Amino acid sequence: MARDRPIDTLIEEFCHRRSLRATSLIISVYGDAIAPRGGTVWLGSLIRLLAPLGLNERLVRTSVYRLSKEGWLSSEQIGRRSYYSLTRAGWRSFERAYERVYSEPRVSWDGEWTLVLTAGVPQRKRDPLRKELRTLGFGAFSVDVMAHPLPPTAALTSVLQDLDVQRRVVLMRARNEGLPTSAPLNRLVRECWDLEALGVQYAAFLERFRPVWRAVQDNDALDPQAAFLVRTLLIHEIRRLLLRDPQLPDDVLPGDWHGSAARLLCRNLYRAICAPAEAYLGEVLETAEGPLPEPAAYFYERFGGL
Repeated sequence: MARDRPIDTLIEEFCHRRSLRATSLIISVYGDAIAPRGGTVWLGSLIRLLAPLGLNERLVRTSVYRLSKEGWLSSEQIGRRSYYSLTRAGWRSFERAYERVYSEPRVSWDGEWTLVLTAGVPQRKRDPLRKELRTLGFGAFSVDVMAHPLPPTAALTSVLQDLDVQRRVVLMRARNEGLPTSAPLNRLVRECWDLEALGVQYAAFLERFRPVWRAVQDNDALDPQAAFLVRTLLIHEIRRLLLRDPQLPDDVLPGDWHGSAARLLCRNLYRAICAPAEAYLGEVLETAEGPLPEPAAYFYERFGGL
């Protein structure tokens, strides 16, 4: 059961980051690994799972407590053991992020934009609405107009219902007169979305994980623990990018866009390490009833099929 130098380098670099945020990493682990297998784990087993990533027991306990206070997790004490489960709000947050992280990118676009006109929304709800729409990839064409060419329809409906503004907004479809794109529209896209900075971060992602992908391809007996660690860091890194990526169609993206290559690399690497990572999770994590249940059927639909 071998470990390769690029994999060790990836883990070591992560552990030595000064900006390490344990709560963010724990959210990544819950969303990627725990939610599909019931959403509940014994805290002691979670501490053991995260130790190789530089999170000590005190840091994990503090972070889990903070996530409970923020409404992501709920706790249950059984004997001397604490079990932490996703709350309903936590589930809904993961469901909204699921399509943006794990679904295959939509490649066809008919040239039409979805516009959300927010002028009729009460003032107290406008900022929360704009914030939620931005998490779905919308950009501000003007003060009261949010726009996206290919928005996630189900997530958009969910946001409008949760904020109770579905009867206050105006949803419209619009098309750029003539060609789907134009110089003025391209300028507007660059002003609404900071694609240049995101592109630089995608390039850094490729530089970091391409050596790992080559090492995995050359290794016929990848250590299950290493597979889990790579998968966790892979999703942790790509999740932060994809949730800020408006996921625009190719027609309006820069010619040197690195996002598509990053998604492809993530998909291929995830598929390659999924099985040993799942085996490791089954060995380490525990629930009150024993080992984690098997992943739900939807888990195997990730990235177009595992």
